[in-house]
Amino acid sequence: MNDEGIQKSAILLLSLGEEGASEVFKHLAPREVQKLGVAMSNLKNVTRDKIEGVLSEFRIQAEEKTTLGMDSGDYIRTVLTKALGDDKAANLIDRILHGGDTSGIEGLKWMDSSAVAELIRNEHPQIIATILVHLDRDQACEILGFFADRLRNDVLLRIATLDGIQPAALRELNDVLTKLLSGSNNLKKSPMGGIRTAAEILNFMPTAQEATVIEGVKEHDPELAQKILDQMFVFENLLDIDDRGIQLLLREVQSESLIIALKGAAEELREKIFKNMSQRAAEMLKEELEAKGPVRVSEVEAEQKEILKTVRRLADEGQIALGGKGEDSYV
Repeated sequence: MNDEGIQKSAILLLSLGEEGASEVFKHLAPREVQKLGVAMSNLKNVTRDKIEGVLSEFRIQAEEKTTLGMDSGDYIRTVLTKALGDDKAANLIDRILHGGDTSGIEGLKWMDSSAVAELIRNEHPQIIATILVHLDRDQACEILGFFADRLRNDVLLRIATLDGIQPAALRELNDVLTKLLSGSNNLKKSPMGGIRTAAEILNFMPTAQEATVIEGVKEHDPELAQKILDQMFVFENLLDIDDRGIQLLLREVQSESLIIALKGAAEELREKIFKNMSQRAAEMLKEELEAKGPVRVSEVEAEQKEILKTVRRLADEGQIALGGKGEDSYV
C-alpha cells in the first residue's frame, strides 16, 4: 500500500464510525494496523471534497458528520481496543500516540523497522536471523536495509541455512524479546527459515543491496547462492506467467507504474504485456512509453518491485501460477 493509499484508507476508516472501523482492523496484519493508525492520528483539516472523493472511490456514501481532526486520539483508542483487545491495543496506542514501546517477537511486528534494527543490531547474527524469520518478509527486508553490508550478508546467509527453530534457542534473546518464550518449553521445532525464506526477503530488497547480498553468499557457498536465486522471482520472470495471469496482473497495476517498470524491461517482455491488452490500450501504452523521458534506474527498479509484490500476492491467493524459477538477472 503506497502513501496515498494509506491516507485514503485512514480517511475511510475515520468515516466508517467506531464499530465499522474496528471490524476492519480485525482483518489487518500488524504492519497494516500500525501504518493506518499513524495515518489516522496525523490527519488534520481534511476537506469535505477529499472525504467525498475517497468515499466515492470506495462506493460509500459520506455521512453528514465526520470525526476527522476532532479528538482523533480518543477515536483511535476506542477503535483499536474494540478490534484488538485491551492488552495488544494498549501497546499499539502507546506506539502510535505516545511513542511507547512493545516487547516480544510478536511485539516487533508492531514497531518501525528502524527501531527493530536498532534494538537487535548488536545481537549475534544467528539470533538476528532467528528473529527476522518470525517477521513479515517486507519488514525483515527493511530491517536488513539498516544494517551494514557485512552484517546484512551474514544474517541472510544464516536465514538461508536455518532448518528450524527450537524454542530453547530463543532464550539467547535479550529481555525485551523473552515474552515469546512463555510456556514454550515443550513446543516442537518450528519449520521457519531456509532458502525460500531468504529468497522471499531478497525479493523485497533494492536491487543494489540484493546483488551485494547474493555476492556475499556466493563467496561463502556458490551452490547455496544459486539455490536462493532459483527461488527468487525477478521482473523478467513475468515471461513465465501465462496470458491469463498477465491479464489478471494488469488489472491490478496502475498505468503510470507499468510505464516506468517497462522502461527497464526487455522487448520480449514488453511484447508479452502488449499482446495481453486490447489493441487500443496497447497502442496507448506504446505511445506513453515513447513519450516518457529518461527515468532513473532506481525508480524503474522500485516500480518493478512493487509490481512483483502484486504478483506474489496473486500467486499466494492462487489466482496466478508462477511458471518458472528465478534467474540471475541484473540490468
